[in-house]
Amino acid sequence: MSDFARLGRELEAVWHREIPISAAMGIRVADYDGRRLVSRAELAPNVNVHGTAFAGSLYAIAALCGWGITWLTLRNRALDAHIVIASGHIDYHRPIAETIVAVCTLDPDVHREAFEKLAVSGKTRFPLVCRIGAGESSAATFNGDYAVRIIRASAND
Repeated sequence: MSDFARLGRELEAVWHREIPISAAMGIRVADYDGRRLVSRAELAPNVNVHGTAFAGSLYAIAALCGWGITWLTLRNRALDAHIVIASGHIDYHRPIAETIVAVCTLDPDVHREAFEKLAVSGKTRFPLVCRIGAGESSAATFNGDYAVRIIRASAND
């Protein structure tokens, strides 16, 4: 198993242990490549009265995807931190009647200033965009601002 796959499984365990509703919603790590996290959840536990994905579930899945890529990026840098979503906004573009897929990228080049601030002050914010949907068209776009405060540098197990 690659380091990225191991970290993805570790993230999924953290979600399900620390945020129990994520397990009930069936949120899983589908892919992680070091910069991009793809999470999935089946429609059935997240369905609304219309047979499509419940808007609150879409928000939660996107918020967790952003939190997750932040956690993974910090783990890759051997940093333990408190991560909270400071603000979030979602725009719904179309209904989803299939497996829910959320994709979020944290690019160290794009977020260079945030990493520099983190190194100096031990805290920063990462603005992230998560897209939800299946195929090429987005069903929703989530913009989240993730506040990070370093606890300590740690060994990457």
